Amino acid sequence: MKKSDDVDGYISTFPEEKRALLQQLRTIVINAAPQAEEVISYGMPAYKLNGMLVWFAAHTNHIGFYPKSSGIHTFQKELSIYKTSKGAVQFPLDAPLPVALIKRIVKFRMKENLLKVKAKKI
Repeated sequence: MKKSDDVDGYISTFPEEKRALLQQLRTIVINAAPQAEEVISYGMPAYKLNGMLVWFAAHTNHIGFYPKSSGIHTFQKELSIYKTSKGAVQFPLDAPLPVALIKRIVKFRMKENLLKVKAKKI
């Protein structure tokens, strides 16, 4: 697959089913963090605000969401119905995305990054 320079290009490379989920996830993140900068990082859509917030990507059988290990650890109870690893969660293609949970994770990551920035200034 050809690497994309922007999120629109990345999303456009997938079949409709995955494009719809990717676009929905993109919208959720943008609504939760409207000030965040949208970039491609590690070949995936990513969002930056006082540092990296989250990434996401399409895979064969799931949509991967990468909110760093703190995002997984903090929400481990709510994420327990999904397959997770240290820094990733897999949302199945045949189930709705957990919109409210994703928003909470993004907002948590924004607060976490802001606290790190403030701590460096002290």
